[in-house]
Amino acid sequence: MKSSTSSAVEKFDTSRADEYGKQSRIALAGYDACHDLAACMLAASLASMDSAKILVVGAGGTAQEIISMAKLEPSWRFTAVDPSEPMLAVATQALTANRLLDRTDVHLGSVETLAADQAFDAATLIGVLHHVPGDDPKRALLKSIQAHLKPGAPLIVAGNHYAYASQPLLLDAWGQRWRQQGASADEVKVKLGKILQGADPPHSEAAVQKLLHDAGFGDATRFFSSLFWGAWLTRKTL
Repeated sequence: MKSSTSSAVEKFDTSRADEYGKQSRIALAGYDACHDLAACMLAASLASMDSAKILVVGAGGTAQEIISMAKLEPSWRFTAVDPSEPMLAVATQALTANRLLDRTDVHLGSVETLAADQAFDAATLIGVLHHVPGDDPKRALLKSIQAHLKPGAPLIVAGNHYAYASQPLLLDAWGQRWRQQGASADEVKVKLGKILQGADPPHSEAAVQKLLHDAGFGDATRFFSSLFWGAWLTRKTL
């Protein structure tokens, strides 16, 4: 797990962290809508609670999931976890700008480095799973999140699925998305190459479901889709 995590973290250096907010909104059509709906799904799932502690895994970059949730639920508190120091630094800047740092514990490291007795009412894993190479490390990450959730707690999982090469039309449309934003043909190749570098998405929605089941979560409900991207809500069962 450590070697797989390290290889994923290395991609998110300072140069990539600095451009992440802009580039991610091009790569994912509906970036803000996905985060807003994730907040709505969690709010609906936790409607009976006056306050909640939310674990945000892979919070580095925009911290958009925290910003969206905090706007909707002013009593929620957050723990933002990310193993990439440059990405977490950018997220901290966004939290400071939105006056949310006092509601957020920022933790540099993996979920495994959290205190064992830390328990959360819900968690999010957005834009992370397809960067973790191999099914076993993916399961290990999901299990580490599951271990920190209270019984029945919801988890939002969002990210790319399908092997990219297996969906040539979607891949071509993804390139057109960049061209739509003003990129030249050569720039499109560079952008796609950077996105595909080291990425290992689950190969189907069924594969996502199996990973979740193996990690102790129930059936997932999809609430958002955009080209390769999907977003689901599931709950801890074990």
